[in-house]
Amino acid sequence: MSPDINQADYLDFEQAVFQLDRQMDELKRVSSAKGIDYSAEIRKLQQQRVARLKSIYSGLTAWQTVQVARHPKRPILGDYIELMVKNFRQLHGDRCFGDDRAIITGLGQIGRKKVLLVGQNKGRTTRQKVASNFGCPNPEGYRKAIRKMKLAEKYNLPVVALIDTPGAYPGIGAEERGQAQAIAHNLLEMSRLKVPIVCIVIGEGGSGGALGIGVGDKLAMLEFSYYSVISPEGCAAILWRDGTQADQAAEALKLTSAGLKELKLIDDVIKEPLGGAHTSVHDTVHSVERYIVRAISELQRMPLDKLLENRYKKLRAIGADAFRLTKPGKPAAKILTADYPRAKKSDSLAPHR
Repeated sequence: MSPDINQADYLDFEQAVFQLDRQMDELKRVSSAKGIDYSAEIRKLQQQRVARLKSIYSGLTAWQTVQVARHPKRPILGDYIELMVKNFRQLHGDRCFGDDRAIITGLGQIGRKKVLLVGQNKGRTTRQKVASNFGCPNPEGYRKAIRKMKLAEKYNLPVVALIDTPGAYPGIGAEERGQAQAIAHNLLEMSRLKVPIVCIVIGEGGSGGALGIGVGDKLAMLEFSYYSVISPEGCAAILWRDGTQADQAAEALKLTSAGLKELKLIDDVIKEPLGGAHTSVHDTVHSVERYIVRAISELQRMPLDKLLENRYKKLRAIGADAFRLTKPGKPAAKILTADYPRAKKSDSLAPHR
């Protein structure tokens, strides 16, 4: 079997695809070794593979979508910078504490648009992941981000934010340095920044860690990314005292791009290649680039006062459609525990007295 066909690269629900890939790889190997033409058989297997992928990815559950968003080969911020941003010049530090590697900021060009790019960096290798806290920013990262956004405002440059984080770093040091205040300050300042802001969830969009750079005029998601107030595991641990109920929590959280588009919490969904973004990094990056250029062009044609007014209305309308999912006179927390009877009464979301 070819070293490129590694079962670890396939998710649990993709094992049928793995078997087809293994069969094709074996036929290619035998064909090369013995000179036998298996092109017809390989072509038939390829057709079966495409059909199976379409079947799987047209009906992903919320939990399966989370798994795709966390795929180890999914394109991360570094891939977008390398393939999409020309003449990128990184900007460091918050001039207060230090330079957080979990958030990367810099000036560059996307298409023909000069922009300030802000993105959350997970890292690819183990060393990179440890250095960037696995993509979980510290307060200095958020302070760096808003400082560079204010610089972009000074020079009338649009801001592009690429969101990909499990959540803000929860360590003691982060709390001592004002994690909540840093995120809250970003929400305030981004809501009134006098330049266009385009935000895209490219992988994980976890909690306030994502929201800290996620306030803008346009908020889009890649098709198989997720955006949620809490991770499915964290939600399950709170409601059921059992992290293994993450699949049920994911369904309840409505964290997929389709669910959030229905609730009007995001503006657009960017299609991914068949099988997820990791199957064709170049196509994914190209789709994101086209969306960014189109969105910025649209926003730049708008007068500044109209831009800020629309952003304000957009933020004020968040959650208005969520009430369609609740029953009249019945709090959302009670609906959740009714739908999932394993949740105990003591696990309800009612405030403690």
